Amino acid sequence: MKQFKHFYIFLSIFVFIFILFGLNLTLGTISIPLGSIWDILFGREVDSEIAKNIIWKTRFPQTLTALVAGAGLSISGLQMQTVFRNPLAGPSELGISSGASLGVAFIILLSGNIGGVALSRIGFMGEVAVSVAAIIGALFVMLIIVGISQRVKGNVILLIIGVMIGYIATAIIGVLKFFSNDEDVRAYVIWGLGSFSKVSEAQVYTFVTLMAILIPLSFLLIKSLNLMLLGESYAKNLGLNMKRSRFWTICCSCVITAIVTAYCGPIVFLGLAVPHLCRTLFSSSDHRVLMPAVTLTGGALALLCNLIARMPGYEGALPINSVTALIGAPIVISVLFGKRKNASYED
Repeated sequence: MKQFKHFYIFLSIFVFIFILFGLNLTLGTISIPLGSIWDILFGREVDSEIAKNIIWKTRFPQTLTALVAGAGLSISGLQMQTVFRNPLAGPSELGISSGASLGVAFIILLSGNIGGVALSRIGFMGEVAVSVAAIIGALFVMLIIVGISQRVKGNVILLIIGVMIGYIATAIIGVLKFFSNDEDVRAYVIWGLGSFSKVSEAQVYTFVTLMAILIPLSFLLIKSLNLMLLGESYAKNLGLNMKRSRFWTICCSCVITAIVTAYCGPIVFLGLAVPHLCRTLFSSSDHRVLMPAVTLTGGALALLCNLIARMPGYEGALPINSVTALIGAPIVISVLFGKRKNASYED
C-alpha cells in the first residue's frame, strides 16, 4: 500500500516539474506561446527571432539551472542532516557557502582596492573569475573540514567548528567591505542575494554536466546513510566504517554546495526545507525513497521559487533568497511543529 502511495506522489511531483518547467519558459515580461516554445526547443522554424533568443539565451538556461541547483542543494541538505543527526543542519552549516563567499569577496572587493577596477567587471572573464574564486574558496574550507573530520570523532564538535569557520569568513568579508567603494560593495551584495539567472548559455552545460556527475554519485551513499540512522554503535556492528562513510558524505555534500554556490550564489533554505518536506510527504526515513524524493522535490521547489522571483509581467526579478526563505521557513516550521504535536499526542 505504501509503495502505491509513493508511486502516486512521485508521479505528482513529475507532473508538477513538467508544468513549472513550461511556465518558467512561457511566462515573463514577454509572453511566448507554448506552441512557439515547443517549436524552438525542437529546432523548428519560428517567426520571431526575438522569442528564440529569449528562450535559448535567458529562460532555458535559467530554468535548467534552477532545476539542477535545487536538486543538488536538497541532496546536500539531506546528507548533512543524516550525518549530523540534526534537523537544522544544511549545506551552509559547515562554512562551505561562507568559503565561497570569501573567495568572491577577494575578486570583487579586494581586487577593486588593489587594482582600482574589480575583476568582476571585466565582462565574461570577470564572470569566470567569480565562479573560479567561489569554487576555490569553498573547496579550501572543505579541505579544512575534511581534515578536521579525520581527527574529531564527535559530529557536534565538527558542526560547531564549521559554524566558527563561517564566522571567520564573514568577519574577513566585513573588513573588506569596510575598505571597499560603494559600487564594489553593491556588486558583492547583489551576488550574495543569489540568482539562477547568473548562469549564461555558455556556462549552463558545464554546470549541468558537473551536477549530472555528482548527483548520481550521491546515490551510491544511500546504504551508508541508512546505516547511520541506526546510530554509530549499531552501524559499526553491521560493518559500516563510520569514519570513511562520514568522510565521503561530507565531501560529496561540500562539493555539490561549492559548485552550486559558484554558479548561483549562496542559495538558502532549499537544502534545509526540502528533506523535512519529503520526510513528511513520504512518511519515511529510508534514503532509498528520500534520495530520489529530495532530488525531484528540490528541483520542483526551485522552479517555483524562480517563477515567483521573476514575477511574470513585472520588469526585473526579486532576490531568489528572499523567495526561498519566504517559502522554506514556513515549511520547516510547520513540519517541525507537526512533529512536535504528534509526539505530544503519542506521549
